[in-house]
Amino acid sequence: MSDRRRLERFLRTKLRKAGERYEAVRESTDGQLDEARDAYESARNARGLPTDEEDRVKIVCRRYAERRAATLDDQYRPACYEAGHPDCEGCAEDVREGRIETW
Repeated sequence: MSDRRRLERFLRTKLRKAGERYEAVRESTDGQLDEARDAYESARNARGLPTDEEDRVKIVCRRYAERRAATLDDQYRPACYEAGHPDCEGCAEDVREGRIETW
């Protein structure tokens, strides 16, 4: 009888660990999938912006309220982007979301 209890306890422990590992992998892949979707949407939105002959996007600068043709970096921020400035942060977010004012 004690062998049966030991076997049940062993199986229960192994199945619980397998379930915990499965849940951890599932959460990780869900997070990676969400990140990939966000990256795809940002790239699609940035690619859809109007450009000039030199392949620079035509945006209206939120900071100086003027038309600009700017290149985008790998994080879809305009070349004139200044980290920490609220207008520049908002502009970069608008480019990623596809709601930036263009000309």
